[in-house]
Amino acid sequence: MFAGHFGIAAAVKATQPRLPLWSLIVATQLLDILFIPLNLAGVERTDTSIGTGYGETIFHADYTHSLVGALLIAVVAGFAARRAWGAKGGYAIASVVFSHWLLDLIVHRADMPILPGNAGQLPLLGFGLWKYAGISMILETAILAIGFAMYVRYAMKGTGKTSRKKATASVIAMGLFLALTMMISV
Repeated sequence: MFAGHFGIAAAVKATQPRLPLWSLIVATQLLDILFIPLNLAGVERTDTSIGTGYGETIFHADYTHSLVGALLIAVVAGFAARRAWGAKGGYAIASVVFSHWLLDLIVHRADMPILPGNAGQLPLLGFGLWKYAGISMILETAILAIGFAMYVRYAMKGTGKTSRKKATASVIAMGLFLALTMMISV
């Protein structure tokens, strides 16, 4: 669902034009961005014993991708965004950060804990859609397409002759970015 997260960023940009696109892109990937140093430090890890293809990696992201951990990261990001872009921007960023966890819940096998560090050894969460690569890719493509369509509508709405070129360039750049992320994730 790597690429699908960016579809959310494109869709939210269409509804929250005051938010810079970079902030939405970072927000969609914040859990994974925080996972990287924890993975390098050995706190969180990946298991490729099943394979390294689409959806085969098992993630042990017991802090960044736990339900409570993701909520805490979303709240902190929301408060930071609130200072920069007001209450509405803060809520939007917090929602986008947490959307990462929701999308991962759909595709991950049961490898996402409820509490950070898998405290209490509660059942792990994940619906496992990655087991069905075709269906998973269709869902991811749909999220990208809907997000891109919303972005195109936003970018082209109300453009005058002088800004039409800028809007077209923005749409082309977003389309290329989303297509590239989809190719990378497959």
